[in-house]
Amino acid sequence: MRLASPSNGFSPDYPRLRRSKTVESVVNALDGLLVAFILALVFRAFAVEAFQIPTGSMAETLNGAHWHLRCLRCGIPYDFGADAGWSGQPVCPNCGYEQPSTAMGVLANGDRIFVNKCIYQFSEPKRWDVVVFKNPPNPQENYIKRLVGLPGESIEIADGDLYINGQIVRKPRKIQEELWTCLYHNDYQAGFASGRFSSPSEDSSQSWPLEPRFESEGQSAWELNSEGGTVFVLRKDGADEHSIRFVPRRPDVFRVFYAYNGPDVSSNRPICSDLMIRFWVQPTGEQGQVGALLSKNGVAYIGRFDFLGQLLFEKVTADGQRTELRKLAFLPDWSRKGLWFEFANVDRRLVIRCGDYRFSYDLREEDLGERSGRRQNPEVKILGQGGMRLSHIGVYRDIYYLSSDSLRARRGRPFQLGPDEFFVCGDNTPNSYDSRQWTTEGLGNNGKRYREGVVPRDFMMGKAFFIYWSDAFRPREYMLPVIVNLERLRVIYGGSEEIY
Repeated sequence: MRLASPSNGFSPDYPRLRRSKTVESVVNALDGLLVAFILALVFRAFAVEAFQIPTGSMAETLNGAHWHLRCLRCGIPYDFGADAGWSGQPVCPNCGYEQPSTAMGVLANGDRIFVNKCIYQFSEPKRWDVVVFKNPPNPQENYIKRLVGLPGESIEIADGDLYINGQIVRKPRKIQEELWTCLYHNDYQAGFASGRFSSPSEDSSQSWPLEPRFESEGQSAWELNSEGGTVFVLRKDGADEHSIRFVPRRPDVFRVFYAYNGPDVSSNRPICSDLMIRFWVQPTGEQGQVGALLSKNGVAYIGRFDFLGQLLFEKVTADGQRTELRKLAFLPDWSRKGLWFEFANVDRRLVIRCGDYRFSYDLREEDLGERSGRRQNPEVKILGQGGMRLSHIGVYRDIYYLSSDSLRARRGRPFQLGPDEFFVCGDNTPNSYDSRQWTTEGLGNNGKRYREGVVPRDFMMGKAFFIYWSDAFRPREYMLPVIVNLERLRVIYGGSEEIY
């Protein structure tokens, strides 16, 4: 029989039972936390682990500590690494303006990434994966680079390109799109982006550098000053072709220069002529054609299409002789009264993009110029016939793997990988200490030694696959960056079968 308390209607045992249940709840909660902690440790050890990027050797795919800047002159955004920031001022990659130190803002921490640590237990590493591995000379350190050479392969770097077993290796589409470096973008006109200066004379700290731009050729009818210079218009009907050319007013425009590394550009840096031009084209008449010209090693290549759907690849030699390389027909999608046009010469391959269509032509030996790394700037032109309007014009260059200072995998001296040996390079090729330059043997367990320049399979830790925290915002200037920058969260792409 249960007795009721005359004062409150509860059992006299209530306080004791409540204390007992409270203790039990606490114990259960601690049990749950312990299990969660153990699972987290197991998950971290065998599945996914978070890492922070310490340096800029993989910039700008992955940034170390850096400043995220916007040029005060033209307004283009770019990143400047902290490891370069102590020795020089940042230089805008678009117009060449040197950002004053007073306008650099707050230093951002290195990107934070997720790494899949179990993927290589079930599948082989793929070329172009971004991999985390133990530093062979010091296994206590973790490094991150891009995997470019697989076991048993012979590796050679020539003219900035990667050759495996004597054949050029082309990058997957997603990787190539990440590795394009912007040389010039017409949306960011050299002017007064922030309103800070009303005239060049007010900036007493430096003279205004001459920016790269487009100029008309011959009797060209292109109008280049529409909408402040950000739109090019052609109103000329007829069969005549009208051209404008990209004029690099800075001598280092095509050299292997990374704004992330600062202004230290050697005049001996090679010229990169693997280029791409991109713009949005809107026809203003029913007939016409648009295209671009890119030159490399003394040979010019043209990619063009007419508004009715005929596409053409051409080669133009130094004496002006034109050779048709490929012609085909397709149906352009003018549903939005315009489409993106891209023309690229990259990895000995011509590629045209027209809207959602992509076409390519593999350059043969007889299509190529001298494979000599000639020190002359390539030509970049836009060609048009009929009426059209062009906007969002940009010129880009490919990654150029430096090999002149390398110990191994140089031109004419391939590096042979053995079983379970991998070769890695950083995306920031002028500022990456990797398989090309390592001079110390790897240290394994029980006194085991590994060859210089290789990452042994035993040291492979996993594949980076996602940036989950980068350039976070600060609610106030004096507060910590705690607001997620959604624009900087993205997938880190690895090797695939799809070629650009």
